Amino acid sequence: MSRPLELLSPAKDIECGMAAIDHGADAVYIGAERFGARQAAGNPISDIKKLCDYAHTFKAKVYVTVNTIIYDNEIEATEKLINDLYEIGVDAILVQDMGVLEMQLPPITLHASTQTDNRTKEKAAWLANHGFKRIVLARELSLEEIEEIHHSVPGVELEAFVHGALCVSYSGQCYASQYCFKRSANRGECAQFCRLKFDLEDANGNTLARGRHLLSLKDMCRIDNLEQMAQAGITSFKIEGRLKDINYVKNVTAAYSQKLNEIIKRNPGLYHRASLGRCKYTFTPNLNKTFNRGFTNYMLTGKKTDIASFDTPKAIGEYVGTVKEIRSNSFTVAGTSAFTNGDGLCFFIEHSGKTQDKQPANRELVGFRANRVEGNRIFPLKMPTGLQHGTALYRNNDKKFEDLLSKPSAIRKIGISMTLSEATDGFELAAHITGESKTSTVNVAYEKQTPVKPQRENIIKQLSKLGNTPFECYEIKFIPHDFNYFIPSSVLANMRRQLTNELIENIHSASPSATIDTRQGVKTGNVTHENGIETTPLQTNKGREWLLNISNHLAKDFYEKDGIINAPCAFELKQPKEPLLMQCKHCIRLSLGHCLKHERSDARWQAPLYLRLPDGHRFKLQFDCNKCQMNVYAET
Repeated sequence: MSRPLELLSPAKDIECGMAAIDHGADAVYIGAERFGARQAAGNPISDIKKLCDYAHTFKAKVYVTVNTIIYDNEIEATEKLINDLYEIGVDAILVQDMGVLEMQLPPITLHASTQTDNRTKEKAAWLANHGFKRIVLARELSLEEIEEIHHSVPGVELEAFVHGALCVSYSGQCYASQYCFKRSANRGECAQFCRLKFDLEDANGNTLARGRHLLSLKDMCRIDNLEQMAQAGITSFKIEGRLKDINYVKNVTAAYSQKLNEIIKRNPGLYHRASLGRCKYTFTPNLNKTFNRGFTNYMLTGKKTDIASFDTPKAIGEYVGTVKEIRSNSFTVAGTSAFTNGDGLCFFIEHSGKTQDKQPANRELVGFRANRVEGNRIFPLKMPTGLQHGTALYRNNDKKFEDLLSKPSAIRKIGISMTLSEATDGFELAAHITGESKTSTVNVAYEKQTPVKPQRENIIKQLSKLGNTPFECYEIKFIPHDFNYFIPSSVLANMRRQLTNELIENIHSASPSATIDTRQGVKTGNVTHENGIETTPLQTNKGREWLLNISNHLAKDFYEKDGIINAPCAFELKQPKEPLLMQCKHCIRLSLGHCLKHERSDARWQAPLYLRLPDGHRFKLQFDCNKCQMNVYAET
């Protein structure tokens, strides 16, 4: 049997969610009013229900994020929320806090959020043993690591991020925002600590890099790696961006949907889309025209040195040419790009000054708007300071493209075939969805009358008027082949309406996911998973059990059943003595050409190294070369 591939898009709100479906998403993930890892993107139950109803018409799914850690005084509200989500037809919830498994829940499907730090086959088997149908993998995994996890738990769905912003720390293991700003990333309040400017200093106080965004990463783009990821075992391809606007959702969803369709076309019988319908667009998707900090496929195909965006955490956009000529109030651009009034443009200013290690001090991104355009001549409202002949120019807001996306930009239709045939006391109209086996039928009692003139053309015309329904008719057959009866247009229209209603009802009745009853509790001790893989209780980081993020008594009970006794509470409730703020696969040494394993130019860098904020706060760096990992500690 062919395997379903799911494109999973973000939804800041119901508008974004419906746009994602229209532009090719097989599923969307959205936050409720509370307990989602993006606190600023909450939605009322009533909106989520409307989104479910809309999505399920295309057999698309809706997942809701309940992926923050939960405090004791929030347990009752969390239980109520999950029950409400189940009642309105949500297909699954994403969970971080293991206390959820101890709650009184309906049999709702559980997905293990990436916030549960899912980077090993042992963790995947442990989660599967505790009832999770799907695991959202850590962004840092390679194709080989993904494949290893898939082989260890072949019966579990694997979801992986393919596009959008990157967190520099393993998800669920970042406490920098809480430590510095009392805003917990595990509570949906991340203050973007990793996008700040830092100096890099050595143990002797020498400045090795100055005023650079040393923890800021480029954005992920794996559109050219989707087939490899599918082969490695990924079922769901996830786009980041629950805080992004609707134009981002439209453009990125369309681009990845088209790519998945290409993969399926190249592999007939191997894969199919997880939902129904195909999309037609009024625009050509272009990922370079949507918010990005430059792109990387991150660690998917091995460790990289160019994954960071040291110069700016802001959108750079697409390269559009170089400055050719400058006048007092305008300049020309050498290149083939066309410009529009209102375009957002930017360039980098190189600041003077060198550090002890002769690294560039920093580059500053300067942005401005094109007030007026005449061919390749740009008239800014105010000429930007620092613009020079030969300066590379980028466009981070394409006004023409954004205007196109701000209008209706896609239509999604489900292809059907109809058959009109004789019945004992009238006629039967049947339809089936392309690629589906189930047939929907309606019957109408009507006297059979021989027409004065041929009726086939009018019948086809009337039955094909599917208008605002989600369907379009690819073919109409007649039984017998020489079908020749008079049927009034009003009767045909009524049959068509009944049939489309029947089709929608059948789709909705088949859409609910298979569920797992979490109320049965968890297993303890050594157990064997249903696929034959033996699993053991979770192995914790000795001395750092607070990384389990236990923030309520139910989570504590859960882990005690699993053999973890007297584990300390979460960082948010009690700060540990040696605050490990981040664990990163991104290595500053590697990115700056000073890897301890592969470079010999390290003599000038006296360990330990520190990151320093402009306010003087320092953070100690530890380089675990065996794991190829950089750890960030608070200086105590």
